[in-house]
Amino acid sequence: MKDLGALKYFLGIEVSRSTQGIFLSHRKYILDLLAETGKSACEPVDTPTVVNHNLTIDTDQFMHNPGIQHMEAIDHILQYLKSSPGKSILFSKNKNLDIEGYTDSDYAGSKFDGKSISGYASFV
Repeated sequence: MKDLGALKYFLGIEVSRSTQGIFLSHRKYILDLLAETGKSACEPVDTPTVVNHNLTIDTDQFMHNPGIQHMEAIDHILQYLKSSPGKSILFSKNKNLDIEGYTDSDYAGSKFDGKSISGYASFV
């Protein structure tokens, strides 16, 4: 084992400490992603979702054959990320956190290939 000092980055998450608590941010990851995709100069938008798009999340049927609407959705998400790279989460000192977790699964529930589907949501 080796002591690498105070945690600064982990899996694309920037960690910074202050007297208020611990801040978690994806700022560097978002800026790198925008630069890599050539979207650094794109026009930012305020919402993360594209209105009136029927893009299903329950299967990976479009992974091998994405359409134009999928690329438009990705462009929109990148534009949203452009508007919010500095947003962060503060975990305050001396505060109790309420953490809730939910999970759901559907055995062989995919209507496309009969695969099982599962998902989860965590709220802090």
